[in-house]
Amino acid sequence: MSELAGTTTDTPTTKAPRRAWLMLIMATLGFAVNFWAWALLSPLGPLWRDNNALGDITEGDVALLVAVPVIVGSLGRILVGAWTDRYGGRVMFPLVSATTIVPVLVIGFWAQSSLIALLITGIFLGIGGTAFAVGVPFVNSWFPPAQRGLAIGIFGAGMGGTAISAFTTVPLYNQSESLPFLVTAIALAIYAVAAWLVMRDAPGRTIPTTSLVARVVANSKLSITWMLAFLYAVAFGGYVAFSVYLPSYLKVAYELDPGDASNRMAGFVIVAVIGRPLGGWLADKLGAIEVLSGCFLVVAIGATIASTTPILEHLGTFAFLGMAAALGAGSGATFALIAKVTEPARVGGVTGIVGAAGGLGGFLPPLLMGYIYGRTESYALGLLLLAITAIVALILTITLVRKKQAEPAPA
Repeated sequence: MSELAGTTTDTPTTKAPRRAWLMLIMATLGFAVNFWAWALLSPLGPLWRDNNALGDITEGDVALLVAVPVIVGSLGRILVGAWTDRYGGRVMFPLVSATTIVPVLVIGFWAQSSLIALLITGIFLGIGGTAFAVGVPFVNSWFPPAQRGLAIGIFGAGMGGTAISAFTTVPLYNQSESLPFLVTAIALAIYAVAAWLVMRDAPGRTIPTTSLVARVVANSKLSITWMLAFLYAVAFGGYVAFSVYLPSYLKVAYELDPGDASNRMAGFVIVAVIGRPLGGWLADKLGAIEVLSGCFLVVAIGATIASTTPILEHLGTFAFLGMAAALGAGSGATFALIAKVTEPARVGGVTGIVGAAGGLGGFLPPLLMGYIYGRTESYALGLLLLAITAIVALILTITLVRKKQAEPAPA
């Protein structure tokens, strides 16, 4: 099979049916609710460390606690994406949502007394993070090629579910330790029922006939899969890394109070979330390669400026918000490109691998930034490494990825 054979099987229509937009709304809501659940531990980790609710835990313990759902949710996308190709989003969205309810309630009513219990339960909480790999092939199958970038970009805005968690978890926890988990579980249950009743897979959806293992192996052998995995690790991984680490960075580098730092992080997230559908729409209009090239250039410039620790109220804010917009738009453009260069029956499997790379890309930079600061008492080197990585992604985009996109599908 050709890596670019999607051009031979796409529907010739240029406008999505009205029902497709309802399916897109449902998928985006599912992504947001599951990401809300996936991110529940992140706001509470520092709080548990400060109030000794889990005993005398270290900053490393907190980092591990937050990282476990991220790692599982990222790697789990490989399997969930392949299952979505086979069984469809109509089955997988309710299944993932309903399954995530279990660890959410276990943490809410039992596991908060022990770090070990939270780590074990956090493994299963990671299931919520796999919802991304369900939505991309589901949305892709409902929309024609000319609208897929916009549609998948809108779906990707569901990553704002992490912002819901950031804004609501601690205030709800201060009222009752179980309340944020109970509220999230109810939201997941309502969505699971609604998804089962409302969602339908696109007519004529291509269903693979080979085994799960064979499909995962086959998708992993496509060179375009790993090229896009690297691009997404830079784009979405950069977003995840900043959304996790930015409050700590701002407190240390600029001596901001925690509330101010959190509010600025929320602004970063909002700009990135808005940028994602914008990036998908621009990819439809201008081309994914052009959009990705511009995004990585902006990230390289912004990271270089930030490495000098400029005045925050002017140049620093401009640099970080510029990177937020570019990282969000780059994430949207990456999946617009996947939809154009991948066979429809393989979109879920390829999405799983690429999505896993994005999640893991967000896990490593905070650890690296912390290590570099511990050795140098400066974040400059870490930000310069981001700039260099963005330049490498830019070069890859305008050379090998552009060449792959231009390859004609064989007759």
